[in-house]
Amino acid sequence: MAVDRDHVLRTAAALLTRKSTATMDEVAKAAGISRATLHRHFAGRDPLVRALEALGIAECEAALDAARLDEGTASEAVRRLVRELQPAAGLLAFLYGESQLWETGQDAGWQRLDARMGALFVRGQQAGEFRIDLTPVWLTEALYGLIASCAWAMHDGRVAPKDFTHMVAELLLGGALRREES
Repeated sequence: MAVDRDHVLRTAAALLTRKSTATMDEVAKAAGISRATLHRHFAGRDPLVRALEALGIAECEAALDAARLDEGTASEAVRRLVRELQPAAGLLAFLYGESQLWETGQDAGWQRLDARMGALFVRGQQAGEFRIDLTPVWLTEALYGLIASCAWAMHDGRVAPKDFTHMVAELLLGGALRREES
């Protein structure tokens, strides 16, 4: 029987998001494969988490491409980006909270993602659209945090998937938009 690696990774991400202490046995059971089969593909938790990280980075890069960040206003681009990131939200929620990824320093993939998102926020600031007292680094981190929080809330049934883009983008932009001073 051929193993669908993508299915195994997505199942692992969903399980580990709900239960960060899940064992490899539990991951295998959730994916519908034996522990031995899982072990042949991922020798342990660290290789599994690193594979999840690579998948998450690839999905984020594809979402950044699909969002056409250079088109329209920066606010419109943020909304498109959030919409494109929604399918990867559960995976991002797991990765955002996975401390082992940050213990050895940031992966070059995350640095590429951060740079592209940061450039979007800089563009919005330069256009006078976004507040300049919030750094692009902070706005990028806030975006990751909101996506993770909304993914967890969707998973628990507290937020409807159809509301994801609106809730994440409007909360982020509501705090990022520059206000006319009275």
